[in-house]
Amino acid sequence: MNGGTHIVQEDLALYAMASLRGEDLTAVSAHLQSCAECREELKAVASDLTALGMSVDQQPVPEGARQHFMDSIRADVRPDSTARTVPAIISFAKRPAKTAWVPWAIAAALAVGAAGLSVKVNTLREQLREQSLLAVRSTEENVHSQRVLNLLMAPSAQRATLTATKTAVVPTGHAIYLADRGELIFQGSNLKSLPADKAYELWVIPANGSAPIPAGVFRPDKGGDASVVMPPLPPGIPAKAFAVTIERAEGSSMPMGPAVLSGAPTSGE
Repeated sequence: MNGGTHIVQEDLALYAMASLRGEDLTAVSAHLQSCAECREELKAVASDLTALGMSVDQQPVPEGARQHFMDSIRADVRPDSTARTVPAIISFAKRPAKTAWVPWAIAAALAVGAAGLSVKVNTLREQLREQSLLAVRSTEENVHSQRVLNLLMAPSAQRATLTATKTAVVPTGHAIYLADRGELIFQGSNLKSLPADKAYELWVIPANGSAPIPAGVFRPDKGGDASVVMPPLPPGIPAKAFAVTIERAEGSSMPMGPAVLSGAPTSGE
């Protein structure tokens, strides 16, 4: 308190934060009982402190906080200010001598809080987007895997072993085909390497005598192995046979090159 009739604002701030002790606490409490102006000023200070407290994360008060707080307030007052050095009654109506730390601290805390909230929202939005993409990819992979499993297990799937036609090498191919769904899996082995401008192409030969249906272009790996899994095929076309020809690298709409593998299905409805 000062030498006048009212409580200085730093003591009101400390009182509002429950940081006064001993005789200071007793004196301020006694004065507030009889001074309506100081009670109103205490409400204003408490309101400022509440706004500040709600805008930042709460942390434990460090050791020596009261003394540091008092030193910071005194350092903020100009040397020629009469609000702290001359015993006088403080004018609460205009509040000209109120220490500037409260509004500045609130503004800074709000700015930091707003920036932190923006970062959190952006982070959460990015995480949600990534999770959505992962969920979509996972769903697509599960659907594809289920289709592959269904084809492998289907009793009505047509199966064929493709063997070499006119070559000393013994390349082979195995096809599993489910006509009503238009689903096909082909696995080839011991296939020769081809020039860069050539590729193997798989064909479905329809049982109804219509034109061969291209079922995918592929190139074997270094071990001569290759596969075609679930190429886009029209459903509902039973196969009379399967064949592999050598075509241009980009493939062909009709078999043009020599056939290296061919075979008819041995089972399937």
